[in-house]
Amino acid sequence: MLDPLSRRLIDPPLNRIGAGLARRGVGANAVTAAGLALGLVSAGLIAAEAFGAALVALLASRLADGLDGAVARATQKTDFGGYVDIAADFLFYGVVPLAFVVADPDANGIAGAVLLTSFYFNGTSFLGYAILAERRRMTTAARGEKTLYFSNGLLEGTETILFFVVLCLFPGAFAPLAYAFAALCMVTGALRIAAARQIFPDRKDQDA
Repeated sequence: MLDPLSRRLIDPPLNRIGAGLARRGVGANAVTAAGLALGLVSAGLIAAEAFGAALVALLASRLADGLDGAVARATQKTDFGGYVDIAADFLFYGVVPLAFVVADPDANGIAGAVLLTSFYFNGTSFLGYAILAERRRMTTAARGEKTLYFSNGLLEGTETILFFVVLCLFPGAFAPLAYAFAALCMVTGALRIAAARQIFPDRKDQDA
């Protein structure tokens, strides 16, 4: 829901920084790898209950996640780069809740499992929608230039990052926050499926 607004705010400075990195020979895939590495470091710090340091690493990870696309736009975008980027994002989204479960399995175990289930469902609805949109040659730039079609939703990347920030700031409230966010994720996935039912009705592809 907030992704179009956040992209309008952050893309101009990211594009300037990304162009500078590209001039220095830094590749987009290397930035993606650095962002994922920082995300995994953040998860490790969460598991060790070093939540302040984890928040710093998390924010650095998401900065890198924004910069890889900027570097690609300044050089050459590739399908593989976009594929690696989305795979890294999904791993990051999964490992952070897992880290909170590892930090306190008794208090966070069930809530973490519910949250990850909702991520699984929401992510599947997103990727399935992207596949159908690609078949019909649909395009959108509302969330920046993407390799995949990014459908709108109640919860998107911006909301998820803000949620992770709140978790790092208030780790003792993980369980109730996770249940609430999971419920909204399930609603997001259901709404996306309902939208797909209207946009992609049961019929043969006209281009087949």
